[in-house]
Amino acid sequence: MRPMKFGFGQPVRRVEDQRLTTGTGRYTDDIAVAGALHAFVLRSPYAHARFVITDAGTAREMKGVKLVLTGADVAHYGDLPCKGHIKTTSGAMSQSLPVPVLPADTVRHVGEAVAFVVAETLAQARDAAEAIAIDWEPLPAVSGITEALADGAPRLWPDRPGNIAFEGEQGDRARTEKAFGRAARTVSLTVVNNRLASNYMETRACIAEYDRAGKRWTLTLGSQGSHGMRDLLANYVLKVDPRRIRVVTPDVGGGFGTKIFLYREYPLAMIAAEKLKRPVRWVADRNEHFLADTHGRANLATATMALDAKGRFIGLKVDLSAEMGAWLSQYGPFIPWVGTTMTPGCYDIPAVHVVFRGVLTNTTPVDAYRGAGRPEAAYLIERLVDAIARETGKTPDKVRARNFVRPSQMPYRTQTGPVYDSGEFEGHMRRAMAVADWKGFKARAAASRKAGRIRGIGMASYIEACGGGGPESSTVILEKDGTVTVLIGTQSNGQGHETAYSQLVSQHLDIPMERIRVVQGDTDRVETGSGTGGSRSIPVGGAALDKATGILTDNLKQLASETLEAAVGDLEIVDGAVGIVGTDKRLDLAAIAALPGATPAMLKVHQSWQPPEATYPNGTHVCELEIDPATGGTEIRNYVVVDDFGVTLNPLMLQGQVQGGSAQGIGQALMEEIRFDPDGQMLTATFMDYALPRAIDVPNFHFETRNVRCLTNAIGVKGAGEAGAIGACPAVMNAMIDALDRAAGIKAIDMPATPLKVFTALKEAGYRL
Repeated sequence: MRPMKFGFGQPVRRVEDQRLTTGTGRYTDDIAVAGALHAFVLRSPYAHARFVITDAGTAREMKGVKLVLTGADVAHYGDLPCKGHIKTTSGAMSQSLPVPVLPADTVRHVGEAVAFVVAETLAQARDAAEAIAIDWEPLPAVSGITEALADGAPRLWPDRPGNIAFEGEQGDRARTEKAFGRAARTVSLTVVNNRLASNYMETRACIAEYDRAGKRWTLTLGSQGSHGMRDLLANYVLKVDPRRIRVVTPDVGGGFGTKIFLYREYPLAMIAAEKLKRPVRWVADRNEHFLADTHGRANLATATMALDAKGRFIGLKVDLSAEMGAWLSQYGPFIPWVGTTMTPGCYDIPAVHVVFRGVLTNTTPVDAYRGAGRPEAAYLIERLVDAIARETGKTPDKVRARNFVRPSQMPYRTQTGPVYDSGEFEGHMRRAMAVADWKGFKARAAASRKAGRIRGIGMASYIEACGGGGPESSTVILEKDGTVTVLIGTQSNGQGHETAYSQLVSQHLDIPMERIRVVQGDTDRVETGSGTGGSRSIPVGGAALDKATGILTDNLKQLASETLEAAVGDLEIVDGAVGIVGTDKRLDLAAIAALPGATPAMLKVHQSWQPPEATYPNGTHVCELEIDPATGGTEIRNYVVVDDFGVTLNPLMLQGQVQGGSAQGIGQALMEEIRFDPDGQMLTATFMDYALPRAIDVPNFHFETRNVRCLTNAIGVKGAGEAGAIGACPAVMNAMIDALDRAAGIKAIDMPATPLKVFTALKEAGYRL
């Protein structure tokens, strides 16, 4: 592939950052719609209760109030959908739970919507919500996996005994039992994957407008895919032709999976706009984000590895409970299923069996969050591998090197289904260790001890599955002025799609990026789209765009060949013009677009691409940290990432993605956690109680790639958007346990390893300053 100034592999700075960093980005709450009313959601103060609204009339009569919607008012609409069904151990598919637009008489978590109030001002809507009279009958609640599965625990749903929503499995039980029967030894580990809130910068918001003449809605909101949102609203809730709904997504201030989903406020705003014949806007505050937006992770898992006499892995058993919250969210059941497919990690394990279950609790529902199951899988296997190293007396790298899938085994089908096409796992592990100066750690640890500190070092070698799934399509158009328009159905949430897609076009047409316009997030302008999730925008959407732009390039050469009086094979595109190789005879793009044969069919190309298999990015993170035993505080002293992402489109943006994901992983490992009391009350619903990593908590990362081209992707790339969050947690926690074990023989601690938790563990272990 010939290098272009703005094309593939170039570290081009993001073109969208000029507006996003100067305050001229346009997010949902920035959009002013004349005559818009304001909505407020009345939410349950109880985790589990029956209720009766005894008086909504007073609120309806208050100044400025235009509408109060309750469950009775919207009972004829469809339920919020669960699309992530999985095959259960019985062979049947998992079944949804009924989630109406507003509940009729029962709430199942604190913060569940009870009424939707619309008024001239937000203050008036809030005041009216307070005037709604409700008789509450509190019911017993459960707020954690262990509590929900306990004998005699209160049941959330009558048809789900034991609070188990579904149970599934991966791998081969009989084969695994046989492997365990001949094992020389086994090693077990139980870990908690703590519950998290996404905490994107821009909270959810929407503006609903209704056109009476056309009998059509326009819904503007921050989403991860306009077409998916439109179709869910039309087909499941409002029960209308999708053509009656236009969904527009402007700039989005972060998504992390959580903005994929259809939440109650969106159809409620649309219903209100239709009834009132005026626009209705709703904007969440940060407290509502904690209470009502889906959470991530929330797993409890036990893994047991069977080893032969030489320390090779011969079998793996996993028992995993995944907390689903109060009901099954849009893709909730799919998350533990897809996560457990990655249970073997980078390792050649000939027998694997996983049992997983979805557990219902009186808490906010859990769904996809950056990595969506794969961070949980990587955390479990990498923590287990380090535990094996400690118990067998071998170094972590030797245990890994002995059991990695080798390059000569590729393509390699794991016992849970995925087929790894490429990867050199020991190669990036050795490189990461060298960059981190693993051999020099003993001297640094001794210096820390002398200074009264505790130092540890840990690694994680991960692999994940992403960039797969259904097809994505793209349309590329040469405009009459020589500029290019891209129409594509993915959705940027801050990842830099405008830059990345422009680079793909520039690779073919060799034009500067300011001459390329990328259009996303409008179902009226973009015909189809699968949205953004699972790190698929560039691997799938980009592949479709590359294919379309390649065809457009051929069309332009064909158009120019007659005017230039040259065969197509003698033409090249340089500096945005088609010319004869070795001469100065050329036609720029605007001139070609003006040729008589430049029909719309020649200047507009639509192409789709569907991946035959997921991509499997992989890499090694090495973390070195230091603990102050007087406070339990932790400081990361060095952090090295060596990744394999196949072909790199933009190394600068890639580095940013990995650093951002790693920061989120560090946050989960050391400070972030959603917690509930036994009654289901959230204890961490503000930034006063929920800690996010700040600049001081994030190290200066060393990042580099050791790439092996992906063999199943049309442009050779492997998805990268979630990888940092997948490698970081186990690397940090393996370093943490290494430090605690060296100092006090502490061989296990769960995330988040907060200062209090670390200090307490050291104290209980008898550590003396």
